[in-house]
Amino acid sequence: MNDDEQSKKIGQLIAKAWADDRFKTKLLSDPVATLKAEGVALPHGLQLRAVENTDKLVYFVIPARPTELSEEDLEKAAGGTIGCKQPPCVTSIPACIILPGK
Repeated sequence: MNDDEQSKKIGQLIAKAWADDRFKTKLLSDPVATLKAEGVALPHGLQLRAVENTDKLVYFVIPARPTELSEEDLEKAAGGTIGCKQPPCVTSIPACIILPGK
């Protein structure tokens, strides 16, 4: 599955969590197993915590500091063009906030 397909799949799973409270509960309690069961490829040994934004609580995620950035990534960062594909936030440097109603 390429990045675009993976991003589309994650978007579909977010929509499923919005529509199905039982699925959302599973996703929040055991995101790795739930995502793998839905066909999302995750690196072996990855720890993942799923959280849910609300109207009054939005999680601001600070990504891990990259060990190396390509010239293209540095250009994007300097130009302020790194952003999000909504949903979900998927970039080579995953850093975004999705505000309610945006």
